[in-house]
Amino acid sequence: MSAAPRNILVVAHTGRTDSLEAAVTVCQQLLAAGAVPVLARNERADLLAHCPDLDDQIAILHECVATTELELVIVLGGDGTILRAAEVVRGCSAPLLGINLGHVGFLAESERDDLGEAVRRALLRDYLVEERMALAVRVKLGDEVIYETWALNEATVEKSSRERMLEVVIEVDGRPLSSFGCDGVVMSTPTGSTAYAFSGGGPIVWPTLDALLLVPLSAHALFARPLVVGPDSSLAVEVLARTGGAAVLCADGRRVHDLPPGSRVIVRRSPIPVRLARLHSGPFTDRLVNKFNLPVTGWRGPVGRE
Repeated sequence: MSAAPRNILVVAHTGRTDSLEAAVTVCQQLLAAGAVPVLARNERADLLAHCPDLDDQIAILHECVATTELELVIVLGGDGTILRAAEVVRGCSAPLLGINLGHVGFLAESERDDLGEAVRRALLRDYLVEERMALAVRVKLGDEVIYETWALNEATVEKSSRERMLEVVIEVDGRPLSSFGCDGVVMSTPTGSTAYAFSGGGPIVWPTLDALLLVPLSAHALFARPLVVGPDSSLAVEVLARTGGAAVLCADGRRVHDLPPGSRVIVRRSPIPVRLARLHSGPFTDRLVNKFNLPVTGWRGPVGRE
């Protein structure tokens, strides 16, 4: 009996030349090893326009290969491309291996210079799989659920016009905590603590810690500090009926839903995590230093045993 095909999805920002060329390189390396490169239909068309020789060798996602048949997802780009890939394969077991072609690329595992080595190790299955908490997001209006989605980084309730302040009540575990006017509220995972929540002044939470974060944005209140709660807690933001402007829910900067006055956005831990392929097992501290280019000159290390 022949072995099952090794279907590897390649997700790239094919509107950028560097990403397109990287995708061609990855597909050629996969084919040389006997694996099957899989692309979404529109990205496949962009790739073949750039390299027609690959025409009959690239499978189409959903048409030739289902997400459940994928072994791995190789993502070429920054964090935005990784979030898009996570959305494409949501719920399937294939982990995501990010190769950074963007700026910070906090979720990525390798940089462009290590592209060939990263693919080589992926083909050898020489990686660890790390599961990251995701959020289950539900919007209710009265007793009716009007929208549901999920997020890897954050779910944000924001004002949709600059002129008006958003009036909200924040809630933890079904109990009201505080009411204030603000530009918005970010509800985040530890993974998202280095994204929008970080920009809003929230704490950095190590991804090994299971927790939920709530970070008010430009709140007009004395008590509007970032909150960190346990993984079994629930967070909610209620858009007060007296709010003059419209509000909007945004999940990972990708999925958007308008929020009428009186709606409540409830966030809990999702039972379905996001799986990331890791080539390096170094401490998260080193990742922070490298990605944010933090100054550590002069450090001499621990003195004695700690």
